[in-house]
Amino acid sequence: MAPRICFEDFIPGDSQVYGQTIVSREAIIAFAREFDPQPFHIDEVAAQSSFVGSLIASGWHSCALLMRMLADNVLLEAS
Repeated sequence: MAPRICFEDFIPGDSQVYGQTIVSREAIIAFAREFDPQPFHIDEVAAQSSFVGSLIASGWHSCALLMRMLADNVLLEAS
């Protein structure tokens, strides 16, 4: 199967929508416990007194989810 997208197909300033990802509270905490155990990622009570005020996903978790979407929708079918 030939790649469906090549470098020259990208247009500067263009954007694409690749769907949505729903992330559960349990997934946020599990990822954070393993990779980014800051209190506002793993403990809802501690997170209340943080700069955000509630439990928040790790930025690394967000990047990993984005990378999966990018791989599924662009990289795995690109030349």
